[in-house]
Amino acid sequence: MKALVKPTERLEGTINALSSKNYTTRYMLIAALAEGTSTIYYPAHSEDSDAMRRCIKDLGAELHEDEEKMTITGFGRHPKQIGELNVGNAGAVLRFLMSIAAFCPDLTFINAYPNSLGKRPHDDLIDSLQQMGVEVEHNGGKLPITIRGGKPRGGKITVSGNVSSQFLSSLLFMTPLLEEDSEIEVLHDLKSKVIVGQTLEVIEQAGVKIEASDDLMHFKIPGGQKYTAQKYVVQGDYPGSAAILAAAAVTHSDVKVLRLEEKSRQGEKAVVDVLRAMNVNLTHENGVVHVQGNQRLQAGEFDGDHFTDAVLAMVAAAVFAEGTSRFYNVENLRYKECDRITDFVTELRKAGADVEERQSEIIIHGKPEGVTGGVEINAHYDHRVIMALTVVGLRSEKGLTINDAHHVAKSYPQYFDHLLSLGAQIELVDA
Repeated sequence: MKALVKPTERLEGTINALSSKNYTTRYMLIAALAEGTSTIYYPAHSEDSDAMRRCIKDLGAELHEDEEKMTITGFGRHPKQIGELNVGNAGAVLRFLMSIAAFCPDLTFINAYPNSLGKRPHDDLIDSLQQMGVEVEHNGGKLPITIRGGKPRGGKITVSGNVSSQFLSSLLFMTPLLEEDSEIEVLHDLKSKVIVGQTLEVIEQAGVKIEASDDLMHFKIPGGQKYTAQKYVVQGDYPGSAAILAAAAVTHSDVKVLRLEEKSRQGEKAVVDVLRAMNVNLTHENGVVHVQGNQRLQAGEFDGDHFTDAVLAMVAAAVFAEGTSRFYNVENLRYKECDRITDFVTELRKAGADVEERQSEIIIHGKPEGVTGGVEINAHYDHRVIMALTVVGLRSEKGLTINDAHHVAKSYPQYFDHLLSLGAQIELVDA
């Protein structure tokens, strides 16, 4: 599908934030690891969460769903013995389930997306699993990956946090179910610590104890624990909403996004402060973010590690700010569905933006007058790139044509519908 994004002068209206993908996938996983039936209210519907739905069912969980909620009867630490598992293009789902697969004698994760997830490295988690006595067969750290487990051992485990926090989260979900106590030491640096906080929050809600150091670099996990079946309510999603808020910020607008909790532990909640720092007229009260955009933004400097999944949307807003903006400490963007630094900067330049890249930075020389556009650009099969490029297209002189725009469904299937409801000029055509 192609998205023909046309210049749009004004956005106006109210939408509900979609439910959080990160919380949905985590709640589904701990429900599957519990013995008993859990209920999850307002679960997200996206390619990632649908991948988790499919995979936990394949592994033996019973799942029933209506418009408001889903119930999951878990398999505990005894997943069904199956030969293959297809996680689609969902990197977090793959990494979380690689540790759970250690309870299976022989499970292969297939390579369904060789041009996207198939290119991403998982060596750090593979190394940790091998420390636990799990045999792993892999393709240079990439898919296809076969886990030969059955009896993973606890004890002292190290994991690198340089590339992704998902490797650590994966181990945190699994180790409480081991017979032995475990200690996990994080080596080097830890990216996206806020997201690890979400993992710990969810695990604690399910009645499991983990002792974490203040810097989240060392963990003590008692063995022999069980996840308790619970009721969970999924909060609104800041990463997806960031693109809507950015679109409102770069146009003349009067836009409200509901279901965004002020006390959320999602790191991407920081976009509220980022946009305020960029001089956007914005309020956040009673779970409602209200943007009244006037197209006048100021540049700033921001540590993007605190809001990883919203950096691209904020960069898109900064394209139109007065002055030079810098988003730093974002090297982990290179290890996502695509290289979200080089690939994204390449497409922004095609659109007429003045941007530079460093190994761990994106630098934007703002153009308050807008960009030219009028070109066809590639999304690199990446939902965050699609959303951010759409924001740029709305403020371009000649519009943008975004290829492979259907991949936005990975996290936000209603993205274009929501923008259209606010008055965005977008035409979706089958490629």
